[in-house]
Amino acid sequence: MVDESRELVLYVQSKKAITTFYRPPPAAQRTPIGSSPGGAPGAAEEAQSVGEPVFFLSDDQSRCVALVEEIAAKRGYHPRVVDIEKVGRLERLITEHLRGVQKFPVLISPLGRRLEGVEQFTEDELSAIMPTELKSVRAFSYLKVRGGDLDRIRRLLETLPEVKELHFLTGDWDMLVVLDFPPSSANKRRVLDFVTDRIRGIPEILDTSTVVPEYTLTKFPLT
Repeated sequence: MVDESRELVLYVQSKKAITTFYRPPPAAQRTPIGSSPGGAPGAAEEAQSVGEPVFFLSDDQSRCVALVEEIAAKRGYHPRVVDIEKVGRLERLITEHLRGVQKFPVLISPLGRRLEGVEQFTEDELSAIMPTELKSVRAFSYLKVRGGDLDRIRRLLETLPEVKELHFLTGDWDMLVVLDFPPSSANKRRVLDFVTDRIRGIPEILDTSTVVPEYTLTKFPLT
């Protein structure tokens, strides 16, 4: 059973064309050339060649659909694509989500947030509309730094793969370091071991204070 909190609806608007391009009838309806149940030669074949509607999406809407499906799969969401040209007119009129819509596609989140128009379908916007649990272990470490060469300290911290962000502060603490550890081997003790061994091992680092969240939800794109 699909979790409703993870369902999204993506409304697209295709274009309809009438094609006269020949399409062969199903095998059960085929008759030998020159003879047909209606008496006229090839009547079944001729009926398949005229007045047949074809629906197609523009390339920019198709790209949006592909992007939504790709990001939803990574973040555990389930998009349902609805082509408004293929649903009944009454259904379109009573769909509250589409009132006032000027541009398609339109993506509706489980909480009712809406993205409208191809310009809004970016990885950042789609990640924000589909928040998800962060699989890695994230930690935040405040550093007190002895006066010296800040560029050298920054370069040393940048070489550590676990260091994802550096923020320089004013106040009681001089820096905030964002750390990230793979989920397979990370735990609170390992995070603190890393801070005490690797970060406090830098001579200019006088003190640290580290926070390891119990649970993390992210709206940022997953790397």
